Amino acid sequence: MADASVVQAPAAMTVDEVAEYLRIPRGSVYKLAQQGRIPCQKVGRHWRFRRKTIDEWLSRTPSRKAKARL
Repeated sequence: MADASVVQAPAAMTVDEVAEYLRIPRGSVYKLAQQGRIPCQKVGRHWRFRRKTIDEWLSRTPSRKAKARL
């Protein structure tokens, strides 16, 4: 039986899906994308995010706690 709290994200995600996957506001996803701080691609007028790339980005991006220790 699958855990209902785990988000199953598709391979290519929309802004809404990334926001849900990362548990951050939709506006924050747009801001990160526009600033080039999150890996994504623009397809026409729409942002698209690869789940695998987002996972890799998360694993190499230090958290605020880790930055504070440096």
